[in-house]
Amino acid sequence: MIGVDTNVLARFVLADDPDQHRRSIAALEAEEDFFIPVTVLLELTWVLAAREATRAEIASALRKIVALPRAHAQHADAVRRALDWMESGLDFADAFHLALSERTEKFLSFDANLSRRAARLGARPPVASP
Repeated sequence: MIGVDTNVLARFVLADDPDQHRRSIAALEAEEDFFIPVTVLLELTWVLAAREATRAEIASALRKIVALPRAHAQHADAVRRALDWMESGLDFADAFHLALSERTEKFLSFDANLSRRAARLGARPPVASP
């Protein structure tokens, strides 16, 4: 298994450099499994947002990547849950924080918007102010 960096996934999605796009496709569609750290997925959302991709475009790109036959996303269930919550209005980083905190009783934050949105979605753990 190999690990992949954000720039490989960004070239795969954005196709903004023909040579690197072709090489990223070859690497991700090769006969070798690849591991995607959660930090790479988070960074990729920031790269795509900086390119003015919409929330739906970002979620679609990440879903496409983690669905590749040889892809192994770290904390895959949390990634899927965070993507669902992102598509329903949460910031991806916030959604990821919650999804990765699933074994906790509550998630402390001063972010009132996160608290309201998470409650509306029934996201777990519940968000509470300290």
